[in-house]
Amino acid sequence: MGIEAYCEEYVGRLRDMLGEISPEQVARAAEMLQEARRRGNRIYIFGNGGSAVTASHFAVDLAKGTAAPDTPRFRAISLSENIAVLTAVGNDYSYEEIFEEQLRGLVEPGDVAIGISASGNSPNVLRAVQYAGKHGASTLGLVGFGGGKLAGLADLALVVSPKNYGLSEEAHLILIHILTQYLKNDLAGHPDERVPV
Repeated sequence: MGIEAYCEEYVGRLRDMLGEISPEQVARAAEMLQEARRRGNRIYIFGNGGSAVTASHFAVDLAKGTAAPDTPRFRAISLSENIAVLTAVGNDYSYEEIFEEQLRGLVEPGDVAIGISASGNSPNVLRAVQYAGKHGASTLGLVGFGGGKLAGLADLALVVSPKNYGLSEEAHLILIHILTQYLKNDLAGHPDERVPV
């Protein structure tokens, strides 16, 4: 297959995947985030590899990209950022504990923990989501590959079906942009307008 045919096939798969996104589930996720903001709770976001970058992207779009005058901001933090903490925990304990160990010193009831995993089966993401849920946080999963274990563990999961890392990661970026651009517009007082983030 040549690149032109491959491109056409890939774009077609992306188009099909976008049709799987549930507006009702996205609305539930937006409300979960809004509730945390209203209460002054924090939002912790984490993932591995490409999903680590998505976690950072989501955190900055929430914390800075949704900012509106005279409105409390989202308190969003990516747990995938601090290389010293990640390598210390990975070296001294295990890689499976790199996010859970950070939450041990941070998470409080009413917070939100967001795990991002293309496969839905990343052990460190699962452990952190489980820990957060046991300590009073609401949990959200962004998942590909049809769901994996994360879809059943999180309070709410936004799931797409392709068993393809690129497509799953693209879906997660689209979802975070839907959420943050909607929240930006909502906080600015014009939820039906398209204000760039």
